[in-house]
Amino acid sequence: DIRPDFRSIRNRLKGMREGKHRNIMDLMIDMMVKYATNLEGLVDQRTKEVHEEKRKTEDLLHRMLPAPVAKRLTSGFGVEPESFSLVTIYFSDIVGFTALSASSTPLEVVNFLNDLYTRFDRIIKGYDVYKVETIGDAYMVVSGLPIRNGNRHAGEIASMSLDLLNAVKNYRVIHRPDETLQLRIGVHTGPVVAGVVGLTMPRYCLFGDTVNTASRMESNGLPLKIHISPQCKAALEEIGGYKVEPRGEVELKGKGRVMTYWLVGATKGAVERREVDDLDVDHPLFCRPRRSPKVLGGIDSRRQSSAMRSASVAPVAATPLYRLAHSLDPLPLTAKFRKNMMRSYSSLRTFNV
Repeated sequence: DIRPDFRSIRNRLKGMREGKHRNIMDLMIDMMVKYATNLEGLVDQRTKEVHEEKRKTEDLLHRMLPAPVAKRLTSGFGVEPESFSLVTIYFSDIVGFTALSASSTPLEVVNFLNDLYTRFDRIIKGYDVYKVETIGDAYMVVSGLPIRNGNRHAGEIASMSLDLLNAVKNYRVIHRPDETLQLRIGVHTGPVVAGVVGLTMPRYCLFGDTVNTASRMESNGLPLKIHISPQCKAALEEIGGYKVEPRGEVELKGKGRVMTYWLVGATKGAVERREVDDLDVDHPLFCRPRRSPKVLGGIDSRRQSSAMRSASVAPVAATPLYRLAHSLDPLPLTAKFRKNMMRSYSSLRTFNV
C-alpha cells in the first residue's frame, strides 16, 4: 500500500517538469547542479575556516620562535644550533614581586603581569630585538640574532631599556595604584649559541656564559637602574649616542670583582624607536571571528534540506568545488562527467524513458 504505482510516479514527474516537456535525465542534471550550487557556499566556508586555523597555528609558532626559524620549521626544514659572536642580552626583574604576590590574589597578579608585559611587548616592537621568554616577573630580550645586525645590537637594547624604564616610572599597579613599580635591569654583550629545544613546546633558547653574566648584572643591580657590563659599555662607545656613568667594582659569581656601569641616558645619534602600526601589534590568537548574518542564514538554509546534504554532487566548472577537485585530479573532470551523462542520456532515450 505504501509503494506508489507507475501512474502516481508519472503524475509526480509531471509536476516536477513545471509544464515543460523535459527528459528525466535533464531534471536529474538540473537537480545535481542545484545541489552543487547550494553546497559551494558551505565548502567555501569550511575551506576558509581551515585556512584560518592554519593561520592561527602559524601565528602561534611565530610568537614562540623568531620569524626566520618559524619559517624554516613550517617549510619542513630543521634548525641547527648556531653560534653568534656578539649579541646583547637584556634581563629585568620586579623588585618586591614576591611580597606583592603574597599580598594579592592570584587573579590580581595575573592581571597585573598581563597588563605590564603587554605594555612591554608594544614598546619592544619598535626595536630590532627578540623576546626570548618571560618567567614569572623575569623578562628576557636579545638583539643580534637570529638575524645579525652588525654592531647595532647594543644600541637597540640600550634604547629599548631606557624606554622600558621610562614606562615603568609612570606605571601604576592596577590593584595598588598608590605603589610605584620598581624594575631592576641588567645588560651584557658577548657570544652565545642559539637553537630550538623541545618538541611538544619548542623554544628558541640561548646558551653560554653571556646569558649567565647578563642575569648576574640584573641581580646585582639597583631598582630603576640599568646596570651594564664593561663589554656592553665598549659596544655602546663604538656606536656612540649614550651616557654612561661608572658604578664601581661589583663582585660577580665566577668572575670576581668587575668594574660595571650605569646607563643613564641617550644623546643624538642613539638608536631611535621605530613607529609601529597598530596592525603589526600581536592580538589575541583564538578570538573566533563573528560570522555575518548573511553567512549564517545561508548555512542554516542549507542545513534544512537533508536531501542536499546527503546527495552526491557533480563538479561544476569555474566554481571553488571544481577547482578543489581539479587540484586533486588534473584530468578534465567536467568533460568526463558530461561524457558519462550524455552516454546515460542516450541510453535512456533509446528505451524511451
